[in-house]
Amino acid sequence: MERSTIVRVHDGLHARPATRFVKLAKGFESDIELIKADRSVSAKSSVKLMLLGVKENEEVTVRATGADEIEAIEALIGYLENPHAGTAEEGGAAKASSAESAPVKPQTPSTPSITSNAGKLRGVAASEGFAIGPAFGFFPAEIKHEHRLLAAEEIPAETARLTRAFATVQYRMDTSLAATDLAESDRGIIAALKDIASDDELTSAAEALVKEGIDAVSAVIGATSRISADFASMDDPYLNARADDVNAVGRQICLALLGQDDAKLDAIPPGAILIADDIGAWDLARAPLKHIAGVICGHGGATSHVAIIARAHGIPAVLGLGRAVHELQQVKAVALDGNSGDVFADPDQRTADRFHEQIGKAETEKQALKAYKDIVPKRADGTVIEIAANLGSLEEIEAAQEAGAMGVGLFRTELLFMRHIHLPSEDLQAETYATLAKAFAPHPVIVRTLDIGGDKPISGVDFPDEENPFLGWRGIRMCLDRPDVFKPQLRALLRAAVHGNIKVMLPMVSDLGEVRATRVLIDECAAELKAEGKEYSNFDLGVMVETPAAVMIAPALAKEVAFFSIGTNDLTQYIMAADRLNPTVAKLNDVTHPAVMAAIELTAKAGVEAGIMVGMCGEAAGRADLIPAFVKMGLTELSMSPSSIQRAKKCVLDLGQVGN
Repeated sequence: MERSTIVRVHDGLHARPATRFVKLAKGFESDIELIKADRSVSAKSSVKLMLLGVKENEEVTVRATGADEIEAIEALIGYLENPHAGTAEEGGAAKASSAESAPVKPQTPSTPSITSNAGKLRGVAASEGFAIGPAFGFFPAEIKHEHRLLAAEEIPAETARLTRAFATVQYRMDTSLAATDLAESDRGIIAALKDIASDDELTSAAEALVKEGIDAVSAVIGATSRISADFASMDDPYLNARADDVNAVGRQICLALLGQDDAKLDAIPPGAILIADDIGAWDLARAPLKHIAGVICGHGGATSHVAIIARAHGIPAVLGLGRAVHELQQVKAVALDGNSGDVFADPDQRTADRFHEQIGKAETEKQALKAYKDIVPKRADGTVIEIAANLGSLEEIEAAQEAGAMGVGLFRTELLFMRHIHLPSEDLQAETYATLAKAFAPHPVIVRTLDIGGDKPISGVDFPDEENPFLGWRGIRMCLDRPDVFKPQLRALLRAAVHGNIKVMLPMVSDLGEVRATRVLIDECAAELKAEGKEYSNFDLGVMVETPAAVMIAPALAKEVAFFSIGTNDLTQYIMAADRLNPTVAKLNDVTHPAVMAAIELTAKAGVEAGIMVGMCGEAAGRADLIPAFVKMGLTELSMSPSSIQRAKKCVLDLGQVGN
């Protein structure tokens, strides 16, 4: 069985999305291939998958043969059609997503560069910010090994030794993954490295060389060199950067074969600048990152895993200095400008003073915003403006709490469904929603019912082929047609509502009948739970306003529901008739367009006049330049990425100067 699709995964199947795609594929018994043009590779090999070079918006075919081929096709196609697959929004931590997918911000007046010619080197600006401190060189010795030809009788033992070395490295990576203090972003990177270390493409290539009579260390060097060269020759920067990952894994396997330990970063003192010719993501992810003030590296670029780790932890980094990095081996102090890519060896006093000034300004701003963590911002009339978080998984709770989220304004339940090969049970859903409710009590937690369509399908629901799934059988439309899927979710929400702060909203509403039909199902579910003797409680029911139809009937809708939440992402694309995933019409997807702002104002007016809460959960909710307009319109809840919460609180507080 096979099915073709257009890949919507952001930036294509680079390291992390490829790793998760392979993990999903390995969950099925069927033989699975991914086909692009005239090339076909196993969907269960990360290396082969990445070397296929599948990019966003390219057409591919998934072919499966076996007992569970139908389920495999559905799950894998759904993954490929999910723009957030392999990112935090798909189920990881928010910090991981922003660090991996976001390019380094362009230089702006708020992130100035420092100009000086004293001992200056120029590299790639890989993680923004300024750093100055004592230099800490990390230049592990090269692996020295003499190539040796094996006698025929030595080959079995050497093959076994190679197998043990691969197993040792995989075990070490598993041990790192089990660490409770490992950041989610770093966990994803180590998982990707482990996938390379266990991939048949590498293990088989090395084993084949040993069977030809080449010693194990030389075989690993040869296999990794060939594979890394394949990555380096590709025209995609993300895939180019994977060459470094393959070499890093190969180095660890060689060291295991030689019985040697690699140099470690444990001894780096607090506030030091790490300088290296090349730093494996494996080394950096295990390092005491809180001690590292900055990173300078001869290899790597803005899409390398070293850059991703640095950005995730807010560490300024300049990479790609080439051999010039060796000029820094003997320096005592170094300064780096992660906005421009400049590095200053033993900076003079004037340069050092300017760096300290910029670092001070940045730290002052960061610390100043922390003061807003526990602030309850209010309008001048005393009305509280709730600043809440958009979440997609329980793993994101901690980041939202640390930011000071006043509850959850959007919990995307489809990500819970997409994580599992089968539909999640009622018990699993109830436990998830209850955990969320307890984490943010007494603040409200708004759970969006299943928002799934042909563009992001799930196992257990057979979606028809549609010319435009964004305008098709999705959201509340699908749920009402599939009560076998919808009712278990509603029952789970009723059970979790006993904690007192669960609210529920319906996506893609365009007709009053959809709200009324949902209420009938809720009543049925409540009656069933009562008959079964299961504890439950009612919840406030609201709607996402994201279709032009919902805007036009907002006054009538407001009489049917307890609240509105404006979803500006979809509302903008529907108002402007411009696919938000289509780069050729990207300029039309502007929430500040008068038509979109008018739609938001109409919705707010209807909600305010009906006396119900009006909130917003689209990306625009976190924009400091728009928050004043939204508050003036009457919105009293804004939900956003945790990273935007403290700034949003400050913005609201500055409007009315009322808070506590």
